Amino acid sequence: MSAQDAFEQLLAALHAASLDETLWPATSALLDETCGLYGNALLFGSGPKDHIRVTSAGFYGFYARGQRREALMREYLTHYHPIDERIPRFRQLPDSHVLNLAALYTSQELRTSPTYNEMLPRIRSQNGLGVRLVEPDGSHISWVTRDPFTRDGWSTPQLALIRGLLPHLRQFVRVRHALVDAGAQVSSLAALLDNTQLGVVHLDRRGRIIAANDRARALLRSGSGVFEQGGLLRARLPMDTARLEALVGQAVATTGPASSGSLLPRPAGGRPIVVHVSPVPVSAAIGAVQVAVVVLLVEPGRPVWLDPAVVAQLLGLTPAESHVAVALAAGQSVRAIAAATGRQANSVRFLLKQIYKKLALSGQADLVRVVLSLAGVPGARR
Repeated sequence: MSAQDAFEQLLAALHAASLDETLWPATSALLDETCGLYGNALLFGSGPKDHIRVTSAGFYGFYARGQRREALMREYLTHYHPIDERIPRFRQLPDSHVLNLAALYTSQELRTSPTYNEMLPRIRSQNGLGVRLVEPDGSHISWVTRDPFTRDGWSTPQLALIRGLLPHLRQFVRVRHALVDAGAQVSSLAALLDNTQLGVVHLDRRGRIIAANDRARALLRSGSGVFEQGGLLRARLPMDTARLEALVGQAVATTGPASSGSLLPRPAGGRPIVVHVSPVPVSAAIGAVQVAVVVLLVEPGRPVWLDPAVVAQLLGLTPAESHVAVALAAGQSVRAIAAATGRQANSVRFLLKQIYKKLALSGQADLVRVVLSLAGVPGARR
């Protein structure tokens, strides 16, 4: 197989895995094989301190030849990440800058660093590469590799291949993250249409709409930047329409590799949305019509509503406590929760204190993080 064929095969695997997290282990193994790596780790960072957030999504974590190294990941994050001298320097790297991570240690640290001298040799990562992909909302994607197969270090073709993969890895994480936030970690194409948290549109090879879920129909009617015209997706502004048509065309490319991409169309008085366009593997079909493209319509900042009964069961809360916890996680204030439930504000604060005591939490921010972490549990969203 030629290098170009191997690259296109890897891109096809990434597109498939972006829609189905169960395919990530095999895709990660293919990535190792194609790039000549002993393994790789893909992490998503967010928050004011750019802390690493490892979620339940299957593609986050340490992998080697397609095997998730859970114990190594936990060991590193627990014992070595807090003292790893590279981390503050890594966070300052410019977007898409690939470098040998050993260069982030001083000459003294190369001799004394517990991470470099204890952890990295065990996982064959002393000569690994790293890159930080910065997102518009301030979050970042970190991709780090383990050592190359060859003892001669990184070759020029390897580095070129890795740099060529960066936009595709960025888009892979964007799509997966959108699906995780919508509670759709593992979904068939048909099941995606049942999701109520994001808009889902299926297109055929001509770019015509085959199917759309209720959320997508509502967004297309709302003036949120994208609408339907004659069975095709169109944007409010001509420049956005041209970009959308180009993304769909790239997704159904008949020559060269298919690719995915995103668009932030300008709304016409409606809620801003992000449009993710992804090619679909040839094997996926609904009925007699081949689905060639999936378009996800994502509303940034849209509140996540969870089922209070499920939250109560998972966290051991009373019904009253779980309703308060869910409302708080959805962005409601204490006064708004009180008005909605017919309670006094002091009664809501008392329930919150009871929750903090039960869960050993320090305040509202901790409670919101705990509740939102349940969003990926099957049946938790409503």
